[in-house]
Amino acid sequence: MGIMAKLFGKPKKKKKQQPKTQDTSGQATDISKEYLQTSLSLNLQTLRKLTGRSSDIVIRQIDISDNPLTKAAIVMLDGLIDDKTVNQFIIQMVLTDSNFQNYASGEMVFDYLEKKLLPISNVSSIYDWNDLFAKLLSGETIILIDGNEKALATSTRGGEQRSISEPGTEVSIRGPKEAFTESIRTNTSLIRKRIKNPNLWLETYKIGKVTQTEVSIMYVNGIANDKIVQEVRNRLKRIDIDQIADSSFIEQLIEDQTFSTFPSVFHSERPDVVSANLMEGKIAILVDGSPFVLTVPALFVEFFQATDDYYTRFDIVIGIRFLRILIFFISLIGPATYVAITTYHQEMIPTMLIIAIAAQREAIPFPAYIEALLMEITFEILREAGVRLPKAVGQAVSIVGALVIGQAAIQAGIVSPAMVIVVAITAIANFATPSFSLAISSRIIRFGLMTLAAVMGFYGIITGLMIMVIHLCSLRSFGVPYMAPFAPLMIKNMGDTVIRLPLWALKSRPKLISQKNIQRQGVNQKPQPPEENKS
Repeated sequence: MGIMAKLFGKPKKKKKQQPKTQDTSGQATDISKEYLQTSLSLNLQTLRKLTGRSSDIVIRQIDISDNPLTKAAIVMLDGLIDDKTVNQFIIQMVLTDSNFQNYASGEMVFDYLEKKLLPISNVSSIYDWNDLFAKLLSGETIILIDGNEKALATSTRGGEQRSISEPGTEVSIRGPKEAFTESIRTNTSLIRKRIKNPNLWLETYKIGKVTQTEVSIMYVNGIANDKIVQEVRNRLKRIDIDQIADSSFIEQLIEDQTFSTFPSVFHSERPDVVSANLMEGKIAILVDGSPFVLTVPALFVEFFQATDDYYTRFDIVIGIRFLRILIFFISLIGPATYVAITTYHQEMIPTMLIIAIAAQREAIPFPAYIEALLMEITFEILREAGVRLPKAVGQAVSIVGALVIGQAAIQAGIVSPAMVIVVAITAIANFATPSFSLAISSRIIRFGLMTLAAVMGFYGIITGLMIMVIHLCSLRSFGVPYMAPFAPLMIKNMGDTVIRLPLWALKSRPKLISQKNIQRQGVNQKPQPPEENKS
């Protein structure tokens, strides 16, 4: 308390406590709602102390008037500002303007800077240290004037940023080639470029007591369900954590069910996908520093849909979606089916095939379950190694490792060739799943189904699948049933699930998500050939 009294003098008013920062002695110094002082030297002394005299905090002290002498300081954070904007529109304007001689006090100089001199779009006043650091650490430039107990914040955000590039994980053949970046303002602009409507509302929060990460929610007012929007607000406001490093932090803190392998929050790096979800009534959650945007509520069927589904003819998409469902079941029960057949149900496969499999397994020392478990664990190790290694050698290690280890294991008599084929098909099916989050879920569940198959055969597989379906039907995503529109069954919303009807037939939005503005297109949108000219 003695330190704060010396630095700030008598505090005007105590307000709710905010995060603390460390001074050079390692002691926590409260900067909550302490107000700025009229003395420029005291303000600069406090600023240097609270930032530990960090070298990237640039302070430019200048004299902006000789009669009377008025001192000022321009404070900026190197690396987060646009140097050209600061030099050309702040420093140069202040140093070269001759009208300061007409203003006799710090308050008059402040008003002249704020209202007449600075040609910058966003200029605001700051009264306390908490707001000052929030602006400074966001890339804005602060102007402190001697004799004035408030500061001026000018929008000069810049610095090095990654440019807009093609998506790395959601590849599209025909669709747009833009992907989100780590800048939240770039991401919001990419969405607004696609939805040019004033009803696209944006709300911003600061989450993370130390990091003060900017988190925004976007939704289309009049289409989004107000109850779901309020639930998103409530869950974000409940977050009390030091750091938000990525959108995955938010996902783990707001999801409905933690102890479930299935994702209940959808994420995408494509602006067109997020825009389409917004038009269905969903809410987007953007996190500064993350190139992935979350959308809620998420439905199970959504994870089988790919970007190209909406840029391709509907009849082709129907066939591909059925193929994806088959792929998902192969990735789930491929090894488990092999274990069940070879252990309990040999009569279910052709005689010649079972003879060939039996001949291959004659010299194998392990039962089918141990054989499958060894191969699956080995492949997971190769997959993880391929992800973690540099790109130049990662793919080579994965491919060569799989070929060499597989061939060596067969020749050594540890596994059978049939098992290698089953594991390889299962791995390819797992890679073909559109959603990486869903693919991870199937990888985990696969081991449980293998164990049940080793104990009870096909009865174990069916039991495991029934438990999985019951679990899926019990899940909710922000109050919306996870298996909608299958459970509960809603025939009118089945047009964009396993099948995808033509665009002109998708007349309404999902009912459980958007309950205010269901109709998405006018009547008679089906293409019609021109009538023949009658002579």
